[in-house]
Formats: sequence, C-alpha cells, structure tokens
Amino acid sequence: MDKLHYLYFIAPLSSIIALIVAYVFHKNMKKKDTGTKEMDEIAAHVRDGAKAYLWQQYKVVTIVFGCTFVLFLILSYLMKLQSGWLPFAFLSGGFFSALSGYFGMNTATLASVRTTNAARTSLDGALKIAFRSGSVLGLTVVGLGLLNISIWFYILHHLVGLGLAKTTTIMLSFGIGASLQALFARVGGGIYTKAADVGADLVGKIEAHLPEDDPKNPASIADNVGDNVGDVAGMGADLFESYLGSILAAAALGVAAGYGYAGAVLPMIIAGAGIILSIIGILTVRTREGAEMEELIKALNKGTYLTAGLIVVISYIIVKFVLPVALGVFGSIIIGLIVGIIIGKSTEYYTSYAFKPTRKIAKSAQSGPATVIISGIGVGMISTMIPVVAVTLGILGSYVAAGGMADPSKGLFGVAIAAVGMLSTLGITLATDAYGPIADNAGGNAEMTNLPPEVRERTDALDSLGNTTAATGKGFAIGSAALTALALIAAYMQEVKMSLMEFKGLTELSNGVKIVDAALKDFMIHFNINLANPAVLIGLFLGGMLAFVFGGMTINAVGRAAEEMVEEVRRQFEEMDGILEGETEPDYRSCIKISTKSALKEMILPSLLSVVVPVIVGLILGVPGVMGLLAGTLITAFVLAIFMANSGGAWDNAKKYIETGEYGGKGSDAHSASVIGDTVGDPFKDTTGPSLNILIKLMSMVSVVVAGLVVVYGWLNF
Repeated sequence: MDKLHYLYFIAPLSSIIALIVAYVFHKNMKKKDTGTKEMDEIAAHVRDGAKAYLWQQYKVVTIVFGCTFVLFLILSYLMKLQSGWLPFAFLSGGFFSALSGYFGMNTATLASVRTTNAARTSLDGALKIAFRSGSVLGLTVVGLGLLNISIWFYILHHLVGLGLAKTTTIMLSFGIGASLQALFARVGGGIYTKAADVGADLVGKIEAHLPEDDPKNPASIADNVGDNVGDVAGMGADLFESYLGSILAAAALGVAAGYGYAGAVLPMIIAGAGIILSIIGILTVRTREGAEMEELIKALNKGTYLTAGLIVVISYIIVKFVLPVALGVFGSIIIGLIVGIIIGKSTEYYTSYAFKPTRKIAKSAQSGPATVIISGIGVGMISTMIPVVAVTLGILGSYVAAGGMADPSKGLFGVAIAAVGMLSTLGITLATDAYGPIADNAGGNAEMTNLPPEVRERTDALDSLGNTTAATGKGFAIGSAALTALALIAAYMQEVKMSLMEFKGLTELSNGVKIVDAALKDFMIHFNINLANPAVLIGLFLGGMLAFVFGGMTINAVGRAAEEMVEEVRRQFEEMDGILEGETEPDYRSCIKISTKSALKEMILPSLLSVVVPVIVGLILGVPGVMGLLAGTLITAFVLAIFMANSGGAWDNAKKYIETGEYGGKGSDAHSASVIGDTVGDPFKDTTGPSLNILIKLMSMVSVVVAGLVVVYGWLNF
C-alpha cells in the first residue's frame, strides 16, 4: 500500500513535467522570427479573431455552466441525490478543458506565421516549429487532465478519507464539466470554421476563381480563424474529456473488480508514464528538405510508434509491480494500443492521397461534382468496416485478457484499461493533429503575403500531411470514444449500485443478492435489462435516432451560417470596387462577425439536446431505458462519425491531389468539381463527425450524474 501510494505520485509529477515542457516549447517558438511586417499583420488579424471568438464563446458557456451549477447544487444539497462534491468538480472539469483549448489555440496562432517564415528556407525547420507548437496542445491536455484527476483523488481519498468505492464513483461524475465544455467547443468551433470555409470556397474559388487563401477573398481571414477555434481549441477540449473519462471509468471499474487501491491508481500511473514517453517521441520528429508525402508521414509516425513501443515495455513493468495478480491487464493495455494504431492506419489509408481510395475520388472529379460526392460517400461508408471490426475485436480481446470469462467485472476493467492504453500516447497523438491547422494557417499567410512559390509548396506539403493527420486524429478520437463510452456505461451501473444503497436504502436486489456483493449481471436481472423489455428497445431506437437528429442539426447550422457568409462575400465583390483587382482591402471583420454570431447561436440547441434527453428518458423509462439509450447512441453515432470524418477527409485530400497537377491541376474543371466535394465534406469532417463522439461520452456522463435521480424517480425501473 505504501509503495503504491508513492508510485501514485508518478501521475501528478508527470503532469507537471508535461506542463513545463509545453511552456518551454511555447517560449522557444516565440523566439523564432515572424518574418516581414505584412506577414505579422495577417497573423495578428487571425490571432485577434480567434481570441475574440473564444472569449464570446466562453461568455455563453459561463452562463450555461452557471445554470447547470445551480441545478447540481439542488440535486446535491436539497434533493440529496448526488455527492456534494459534484457541483465543484463539474466546474473544475469545464475550466481545465477550456484552459487547455485556449493555451493550444494561443500557441497555434503565434506559431503559424513563424512556420511560414521558417518555410522560406527549410521544410524541416517549418515542420519542427509546427509540430512542437502542436505539441503544446497535446502536452497541455494530458498535463491538466491528469493533474485534475490526481489532485481530486488525493483530496477525496487521502485527505477527506472517503473509501475507494465512494471516491471513484464520485469522481466518475467529474467528467461532465469537461464533456459539456468539449461539446460547446466542438460544435461552436466547427460551425464557425465551416461557415467561413464554405463561403470562401463557393464564392471565392468557384465564382471568382481565386486561389486558396487569396487575400482578395473577404472570408479568408475568418477561414483561418476557424481552423484555430475548431481544430485546435475544439479538438483539445474533445480529447481532454476522452482522456478524463477513460481514466475515471477505469479507476471506478478497477475498484469494482476487487483490485482495491491498485485498481484505482493503475490507470493514473499508466497515463503518467505515457506522458513522459510522449515527450520522448515528440523530440524525435524531423525530416529532410524536399521530402515527399510518404516521408513526411513516416517522420510523424516515427515519434508515435516509438512512444507506443516504449509504452508496451513500461506498462508491463508497471502492471507487474502494481497489480501482479492480474498480469492479463497488461494484455488489455496492449490491445488498446493496437486498436488505436489500426484505426489510425485505416483512416490514413482512406483519407491520404498517397493511397487508392482518395485518388479514385480525384479521378472521378473529371466527370463532375456529382461523381465526386457519390465516390466520397462510398469511400466513407466502406471505411467504417476496419475501425468497427478493430473496436469490437478490441473489446472482446481486452475483456478476455483481463479475466472476463471467469469474472465479468474484471473483464469490464480490462475494456476500460484498454481505453487508457489507447489514450496513453495522447500527448504525441494530439500533437500530430494540432500541427495540421498550424501548417494550414502557415500556407494561408504565405499566399496572402505573396511569398515566393517554393514557400507555398513547402507549406502545402505540410498542409496536405496535416489533412491526413487531422483525419487520423479524428478517427483516433472516435475510436477512443467508443471504448471510453462502453466503460462509462459499465461504470454507470456502479453509480446505480451506490444510489440504490444511499438514496433508496436497499440492502439486497430483487433476486435476493446483497447489493454489496452483487455483480453486473445481478443488476441486469434486477432492472430487467434485456431485449424483451420494451423500455430497453425504446431506448435503443431513441439513441439511434438521436445521433442522426444531432448530426442533422449541426449540418443545418453550418448550412445556415454558410448562406449568410456566401451572401456577404458576394455583396462585397459587387459593392466594393477594386477588391478583385487587389486595390481595396476586403471587409474581413464582417465575415468574422457572421461566423462568430452563427456559431454562438447555433451551438446551444444541439448541445443542450444531449444533456436533456438522458434525463427525460431516465425519468420515464428508468434505468433500463437509459441503458438502451446509451447503447443505441454509442453504436449509431460511432459508425456515423467514422463515415462522416473519413468522407470529409478523403474529399479534402482528393482536392489537394488534383492541386499537385493531376487531372488538370488548379483551375481545371476537375479541380472545381473537387472543391464542391470538399465543401460538402467540410461540415462532415470538422463539425458533425467529431461532435458525435462527444455526444456519446457526454450522454454517458450525464447519465452517471443523474443516476440517483433516475433510481429514485424513474417510472419504469421495474
């Protein structure tokens, strides 16, 4: 116990190291030259726009969090149906989630112009600045996330003196703040960036025949701002809550499996080791001048695979020391890593123009926009097969490896620790994702400041790689969401168990088994959770439907915002003389205002839907209905999210492939057709697809938080 207690401090110490390294990377980046005065001015426009939007978003989110905080106070102190710690932990999760996204976005907006300047002389120099700046987001997310968890665990268990079961079940509900903030960040950021992107593409590229990121396009600055608020701040908040959720669920299930203190701290120690190894992997990323796409991918993969390989070795040592009675858990960790790698490679295959699927989409552009869209949808649908099979085999493998055939509670702990294993390399995995928008903005700066063609060639190479890494990151996020959500569903029953004892005063279930000794299957019998129960079936249907309704709402939100943007860009071209000739500067601010206003307005309803539905279903259909709802949402949203993210990524890179000179190159009919495909894919890959994986986890977290309410007041619990 004492040795384990000391080993537990790996978690907070590694978190602090991550934050220190992130600070050093940030300071070193700021020392780099920003280039010309014109380059600096463009970067300042983007940086100011991104900060202005985030502050407006945080104002709206603060109001929502304030109202939710009051509701949790009522739930905890007046109705006494939840721990009194919940309202405050809810705020801490949301605050650290927002903070990590802000730090990453601030670094990205400062780094893009420095990446542009480095690209004037060296591809390798530009890659290092972009990647290490992206690493600030990765290390900030894992640093703040694990620090938050480890501090709360120490307070509740070591200082307050709560038992392990009580501590870990209370902590399960802590992730809801991070999940709610993540959904606002993802949906709002996605609507912002895609409204600007669609407006810039449809009017600027298709109608006015302007090149990518042309300063004569009024929506160009808003487009670059959107890359930062959506793909940096949004992705950071997204994976922050995945990281938090996986560790919390694994800790709760580790205690439920009978592993005591070792089961509670093992996920934190594994995550802490992953942080240190991610830093080592980040430091190895470099490339040579004139590298092709395949070489650039290998450069990033080198760091990721090195980190994963080291995790394999270190996790075995940790499990053998911390939990020697369950070495099979090591197998579950390895399976989680393998599933993450398979999903990443599958996404890379279906979205990179180095491979056949995306090249076929590019070829189909010769026949027009319709065939591009048909081909992209087909590729996206087919691309769901490998991730789904990988996740299902991963669930089975991690369950069996951890001893689930003999004891289901141990098997569920194996599934949860597999999610921790997958996310243990998040420090470097998220760095490869955040690097993308930095490279994209660097290319935009090069275009807007009329730098020599070779500079844009270098930034385009990095940008194309960024599209692939971003698609891979989204696939990784969605895959981790599936394992995390499944673990949270299992952990939900632990919260139900505590609620039955605390809030209903029960000591045994309907089948005569004492609640303290009851296994998961006993609760399934007690609540009649099976496919013959109409409440479960109704929940399944509602969950499947909700994924599509949520997706439709977010896509329509992008469409409405894009319509306003299109009209504004057309108005400026028609009414402001000299824009297309480069004699008059466009009104960038009006486009930024449209994206900001639309994002803030449109993000509220889809976000609240995911919070309200689990509560209503729970109060009407009880625990069986909630279990059906969560299962239906998990399956449908998981497959739908992969399809949308991969279709969008493939359309984007098909356009990039044509821009290399294939099938007519820029300005050709095939290129115009590919721009239409890319425009359709924009909300797929950057708004709806990534938001769906947060929907999965947020609904699970909400269900955990209101478990006491549902157990006491659920109408059809029996």
